[in-house]
Amino acid sequence: MNVTLIEHTPNPERTVALAARLCYSPTSIDDLRDKLAESDIKSFLDKIMSLGHHSVLEHASFTFGIEGISRVTSHQLVRHRIASFSQQSQRYVSHKDNFLSIMPESIAGNSEARQIFDFMSDAAHKAYAQLVDMGIPAEDARYLLPNATETKIVMTMNARELLHFFELRCCHRAQWEIRAMAVEMLRLVRPAAPVIFGNAGPGCVTAPCPEGKFCCGETENVRAFYRNLTK
Repeated sequence: MNVTLIEHTPNPERTVALAARLCYSPTSIDDLRDKLAESDIKSFLDKIMSLGHHSVLEHASFTFGIEGISRVTSHQLVRHRIASFSQQSQRYVSHKDNFLSIMPESIAGNSEARQIFDFMSDAAHKAYAQLVDMGIPAEDARYLLPNATETKIVMTMNARELLHFFELRCCHRAQWEIRAMAVEMLRLVRPAAPVIFGNAGPGCVTAPCPEGKFCCGETENVRAFYRNLTK
């Protein structure tokens, strides 16, 4: 898996702080921009975050390039509807000569399970290639491709939705692949907006575990992990 932060709103925390100050000030936008000091940005954002006034976070957006994930994960990812996605097409990109699969560690670590996985992947690949050779369009041959098929996606989310995404997908109970992706995304955005994402992570980082009886029981370890994520 390879996750990169392609672009983000320039000075995301300044942009958010400016939007927040505007809500409470009669001053013009130009005057607010001139008077907004770096110290004011942090203190104002701390206040906004503590009060839960998160709508202003929507003014900052972050674009990620994500490669080497399975269709299992991309299908989970697009359920986060307040985002923009551009995914590698299986209609226009043929997998005849380059069929890559994502193998879970639980399978990779079991020789018998790995043999079954490799056999089925190879069978699907050969059948796909045969259909394409027969003149079947790639958009129809792709019906044979499994969820393990490797894919690439570019995704843009605003800061508010990212916080929600991290709350759900960084949880120990989230599926392993999307959790690994979410952790890497958080690792990338925290230096760009350290106040906004300073306490980001699963729901148990700043509050009691929201999973109730399904709690992993590792709350203190989880909190320590996310405190030290970028160190």
